[in-house]
Amino acid sequence: MGTITQNASFADTRPHYEILDGLRGVAALAVVWYHVFEGFAFAGGEAIIKGINHGYLAVDFFFILSGFVISYAYDGRWAGRKPKDNDAVPGKLTLKSFFLRRIIRLHPMVIIGAVTGAVTFLLQGSEQWDGTHTSTSMVMLALLAAMFMIPAVPGAPREVRGNGEMFPLNGPAWSLFFEYIGNILYAFIIRRLPTKALAVVTAALGIGLGAFAVLDVSGYGSIGVGWTLDCVNFTGGLLRMLFPFSMGMLLARTFRPRKIRGAFWLCSAALLVLFLVPFIGGKCCTGTVSLNGIFEIACITLVFPAIVMAGASGSLTDTFSSKACRFLGDISYPLYMIHYPFMYLFYSWMIKTGVHTFAGTWPVVLCLFAWVVLFAWLCMKFIEIPVRKRLGKMLVK
Repeated sequence: MGTITQNASFADTRPHYEILDGLRGVAALAVVWYHVFEGFAFAGGEAIIKGINHGYLAVDFFFILSGFVISYAYDGRWAGRKPKDNDAVPGKLTLKSFFLRRIIRLHPMVIIGAVTGAVTFLLQGSEQWDGTHTSTSMVMLALLAAMFMIPAVPGAPREVRGNGEMFPLNGPAWSLFFEYIGNILYAFIIRRLPTKALAVVTAALGIGLGAFAVLDVSGYGSIGVGWTLDCVNFTGGLLRMLFPFSMGMLLARTFRPRKIRGAFWLCSAALLVLFLVPFIGGKCCTGTVSLNGIFEIACITLVFPAIVMAGASGSLTDTFSSKACRFLGDISYPLYMIHYPFMYLFYSWMIKTGVHTFAGTWPVVLCLFAWVVLFAWLCMKFIEIPVRKRLGKMLVK
């Protein structure tokens, strides 16, 4: 949601796209359900995730949204830039103010997610997945590193779960690590590129990501990479961020809205259908081209941009749709950042009980789903928004 962030900032006057906010929330809910079914596979020792199999592609959708929103909100506001007719507040933004805005927008939930992860890990007994006990001092070190977005190397003592994750207290924080890289590259390089140059860069990155996916460079059978700090995952994670992030910026600069009725519901349905597509096994072309990789790259390069353009073109004409988009947009980022620590508890419970099917766990699953949505709303309402407002008044002029 990408990562999964909104375009609200403290002095912005440009309106944001409500439908895109709602779609971000739909994708965040899909991630939660994907991780539920990931847990069934993990606890059952299965290689293939059944159910909402392609839910991991929500991260790539988040990155497109992030690039689109950042370009839309900030491109016309940089100090020293010649104003254009559609610039809302030209000549106001500096590197310092941009990075302050992004840190204030992103980092409160990074910290909340890390703290939540530390608490749930301690509740779990501070045990790695192989049963090895982890000292409290290492948990605290992992927490401190996570709060400053310092990734762990696989096998390092502060990689406390023993699963190789960059951020073992809250796995999905890996995408925020790459989101920060994207923000840095945007501020120093990408925003300065003319649109034609950005198009060339985006095309080159698309070719790189396409090759990574269809040739199955990761060996996973998918592009579900970026969560750990080895060479293939770092390269793949960087490509997963850079292409959709740049594509989102290119869309923000070039797209022209067309009137689309019912855009939110149509786009939501399209996302859910894509996420529900089962894993596509097998290879073609002398066994070198992954069929699943072809599907993934088609989603990221063709379908997701079309959904973003449709969502940005649509308008909300009824109260229910407007309220749904507002609620989903509000909880989307908090939900993404706090749900996984509770998934760790769920996975641990399934391993210990030996029950790892939806039929055997559905009451627990429904309670878990309701809790993470409620907890995300509570974090948003009583921590994230007040903290962001306070920091915005203190630091952003």
